[in-house]
Amino acid sequence: MSEMITADLVDLDLSADTKEAAARALAERMVAQSRVTDLDGFLADVAAREAQMPTGLDGGIGIPHCRSEHVTEPTLAFGRSADGIDFGAPDGPADLIFLIAAPAGADDAHLTILSSLARQLMDEDFKAALRTATDAEATATLIRGDEPEPSAEPESTPEPESRPEPTTGPEPTPEPEPETAPAAPAAKFKIVAVTSCPTGIAHTYMAAESLEKAGRDADDVEVVVETQGSAGFTRLAPEVIAGADGVIFAHDVPVREKDRFAGKPTVDVGVKAGINRPAELIGEVREKAARGETTSGAASATPVDRAGDAGDGYGTKLRKWLMSGVSYMVPFVAAGGLLIALGFAIGGYTINKAPSVAEHFVWTQTDSWAALLFQVGSVAFAFLVPVLAGFIAYGMADRPGLVPGFVGGSIALTINAGFLGGLAAGLIAGGVVMAIQKVNVPPVLRGIMPVVVIPLISSAVVGFLMFLVIGKPIASLQRALTDWLNSLSGANAIILGIILGLMMCFDLGGPLNKVAYAFAVGGLANPTEGSLKVMAAVMAAGMVPPLAMALATTVRGRLFTKAERENGKAAWVLGASFITEGAIPFAAADPLRVIPASMAGGAVTGALSMAFGCTLRAPHGGIFVVPLIGNPFLYLIAVAAGVCVSTALVVILKGMRKSAPEGGADGAGDATAQKGEEPKIPVAA
Repeated sequence: MSEMITADLVDLDLSADTKEAAARALAERMVAQSRVTDLDGFLADVAAREAQMPTGLDGGIGIPHCRSEHVTEPTLAFGRSADGIDFGAPDGPADLIFLIAAPAGADDAHLTILSSLARQLMDEDFKAALRTATDAEATATLIRGDEPEPSAEPESTPEPESRPEPTTGPEPTPEPEPETAPAAPAAKFKIVAVTSCPTGIAHTYMAAESLEKAGRDADDVEVVVETQGSAGFTRLAPEVIAGADGVIFAHDVPVREKDRFAGKPTVDVGVKAGINRPAELIGEVREKAARGETTSGAASATPVDRAGDAGDGYGTKLRKWLMSGVSYMVPFVAAGGLLIALGFAIGGYTINKAPSVAEHFVWTQTDSWAALLFQVGSVAFAFLVPVLAGFIAYGMADRPGLVPGFVGGSIALTINAGFLGGLAAGLIAGGVVMAIQKVNVPPVLRGIMPVVVIPLISSAVVGFLMFLVIGKPIASLQRALTDWLNSLSGANAIILGIILGLMMCFDLGGPLNKVAYAFAVGGLANPTEGSLKVMAAVMAAGMVPPLAMALATTVRGRLFTKAERENGKAAWVLGASFITEGAIPFAAADPLRVIPASMAGGAVTGALSMAFGCTLRAPHGGIFVVPLIGNPFLYLIAVAAGVCVSTALVVILKGMRKSAPEGGADGAGDATAQKGEEPKIPVAA
């Protein structure tokens, strides 16, 4: 670590009061040492990593870190704050701040060194020494782990050698004690663990060290950890896994080769739980082993929980389960919907009445090709509800949930329960499978549980409930919702458009955005005039944020950093293609200005689209499906109006800062950043 941190990268009097200011102050030291080439680009990467998960840890530690193309060599900067800075840790502000910068292509050796620092942070003596250090050079030496230079001291006179006292005779022979058999050592409870995080630099190895330390503190526990970090991972030996009594997964990204751990008591949590409460996790896995609970199939209780903590409430888990289904559904929506739209574009809206192309296809007729596109798209689109239900169940119960989930989704289509029926079927299927998995079964039956028993019982239960109990009420609710959408007009339609526009622009591709999009796409399964209006409003509002940011960087480039101006060029294409996530880099750097401005423009566009009666049969495509839009000219006016509103607001809000960037559109960059000053109004990440 000798090349990673020097005295010039240590600030023992860090005066920043926000995590953004702290990151900037430490990053400026890296720039001064030519370790970082683009300050704003690097800080944007740090903010993007921070947006994934707060980097504050219990014990007063903040470890903002990222991999970035703007980093020339792996670098570590340290700052100590007297007042503490909020990095999102549960126990309060952090006073020890480590900014870790790794190049995008950092080699394994450097990342391994960085991981050793993460392990050091779990040592209380190491943290205490950092809090009392008074010299930057000594602090850098401590962090590097170098031995301090020995001070020259005067030579001392050696003590005379001690000589044995003379004996006057032989020593008496002691009486032999009766031999007793040594007590057999108690067998230790063996745990194998896997830790991983999105960046794979800090949290991965801190969780590993924390779990190993908790194992050492418990006399009868042995913990062996496989770290799946940025430097790759070394697989635990098969015999080690086979001899384990339990498994702990502390991870925020999927565990690689997870099937190796199947059939053992397993605790599955987020990586921060591995850092903050290792002893509790060890206790949980021991309790599961005592009850005989084991995982089946892919060794995963709830794969969606892998991105969360065991302390998540039911509402948080429900959102994750639903997002699991929606994320797998979207490709079917995009492929099927666009093929249907192309069929309409080529053959007109009567193409849905064409005979099957398997029986009647003329190679030289345009209508036959249009019918082919429409019918292939219809087949793909027919999977929408079953896939939604199947992967909601998968999110809850892993692979055993797929069969009852798909069965329940297909039943929802059969009884005309539609999108709502698919949601209900997926949740029921996942719940049934999770209940079955909790039943203790004889070891001889465990091998057939995920292949035969669970699919058989769960499918029968889901089928009974969907056909005979809740299916008909849900179908009635679906019909009522469809009738309500068809009856919307005037102020009611405009209000719905405003709500959908706000949802699309609030989190720019996050859960609320996906809920609004899924609501619109669900209506395309059985399209009506009302559902087509909703789809049009949702897509129009989703195009606004990236287009507005692109326009703002064009008309007022001096208000944006060089990196943001470059992102603005790409945002033109992303916004035109209905990729709302194109605005995320701007929101990550300045959410308090970008997100409200985006929401205002999205609400205007959604309201105008509904007021103009615009319709859309394609679930995606942006301006490239304008020919398929009802009232296309008014639709484009609605989008343009929202873009102008968002652009004006973001320019006004950014211009109100007392210290705004002055680099100009010519690429001069952020003048404030160049001077090393922090803006008067801190920018959140």
